[in-house]
Amino acid sequence: MSSSISQLSPNGIWTNFNNLNAVPRASKKEDRVIEFMKNFGNRLGLETFEDHIRNVIIRKPATNGMENKHPIILQSHLDMVHQKNNDVAFDFDTQGIQMVIDGDWVRANGTTLGADNGIGVATIMAILESKTIAHPAIEALFTIDEETGMTGALGLKGGLFNGNILLNLDTENDCEIDIGCAGGIDVTAVGSYEMECPASDVVGLLITVKGLNGGHSGMDIHKGLGNANKIMNRILYSLVTNYNVSIASINGGSLRNAIPRESIAVLAVANNSLMEVKSLISSMTTEIAFEFKTTEPGLKIDLADFDTPSLVMNTYSANQIMKAIYAAHNGVYRMSADMQDLVETSNNVAKVTIENGKMMVACLTRSSVESSKMDLANQLKCTFELSGCEVNFAGSYPGWTPNVSSPILKVLVNVYENLYGNKPDVVACHAGLECGILGSNYPGMDMISFGPTILGAHSPDERVSIASVGKFWNYLLEILQNIPEKK
Repeated sequence: MSSSISQLSPNGIWTNFNNLNAVPRASKKEDRVIEFMKNFGNRLGLETFEDHIRNVIIRKPATNGMENKHPIILQSHLDMVHQKNNDVAFDFDTQGIQMVIDGDWVRANGTTLGADNGIGVATIMAILESKTIAHPAIEALFTIDEETGMTGALGLKGGLFNGNILLNLDTENDCEIDIGCAGGIDVTAVGSYEMECPASDVVGLLITVKGLNGGHSGMDIHKGLGNANKIMNRILYSLVTNYNVSIASINGGSLRNAIPRESIAVLAVANNSLMEVKSLISSMTTEIAFEFKTTEPGLKIDLADFDTPSLVMNTYSANQIMKAIYAAHNGVYRMSADMQDLVETSNNVAKVTIENGKMMVACLTRSSVESSKMDLANQLKCTFELSGCEVNFAGSYPGWTPNVSSPILKVLVNVYENLYGNKPDVVACHAGLECGILGSNYPGMDMISFGPTILGAHSPDERVSIASVGKFWNYLLEILQNIPEKK
């Protein structure tokens, strides 16, 4: 790990973030980071335990003079999204994140950084270990598996906490206070197809869509970014419908909550139409690059000769699935009529896998309105069922309805104005914060979400502002001083 990171200020946050990032912590592979957090709490002599779903909870008593304040819950999630650039050799299961300082930013060397939500975790650690920071009684909640199902929050049982104020440290703009978020549901289409031998006079062709920005499938869905799966399908649809081209395999995207950056397809192309096929791909590449010239200047569509496939997807199945992916909605579905500039409902065509007689298309549908979420999910279900796929819904979680009368919101707004001389932006976001789920398990919990500025979350371009972390830290310390007293 980088010793220079630990020398940044505030030192408590950056040292703990440095130590945390030395621990591999993929979603659903949190064993090592769970032990890391339990060892941390036990070393401090604090009450530390994991619940039945493996969330880690650490309790710290109020400091002298703060005993009459409302106890608070500080909450962040332990897991991080694992994404890397295609040309970077890195093993997330064994290696710690390699961090670098780039001006005011901390980023990783070709991988995701884990600032989402590692900075929140490290901040709570800094408060727990401090002997000088004044604070009310703290219950620190470190949830698992936020990024791939929110199972930690979903499985959290009622009755574990004394606090009725929850500060979620998972928002990514330091001038925002978040009071609402979208719910989500996984929509997965699966099917099988007959494989057949390609025609005798064919050659193999490899198409690669790459160089896209990617990003968070909620927070970045409105930015007009390219989706590698949709771009690849657009090209393949034109080839399959116009030429003697067969599909051997497609692999695009990775995580349901990351906008796909890359897609690779292997084709069998009739030798006598190879030049026309390459010409069509070239013209489409120019066309698509022009459309995305502003949002995706790094887009590349590469062609390479490849081993001739021995088996390919039959023509009927190829036509059906290409049409279904083309018809599947991707991006913003509806903007909120109640909150300015808020995406209400969206879908991310996150992953496409077609190979060895099996096909799978995975989507993540989000909305702050439950009925709208299910409307779009059902639209996708019907689209893929028409192609002969079986469609499953899973991992549904609720949104968080904004409460503009929240008492803790008033505290945070007043503190921000006193510190910085202007009003913060009170917003709802299109990401899947855990607050909606936690609120369903703890009715009446007064919740708020805030954090430092993080850009490019869920992509190798993820970075966190050093100055913003300092601002966030000072803000949080002042909030702790202003927690109201028990009545």
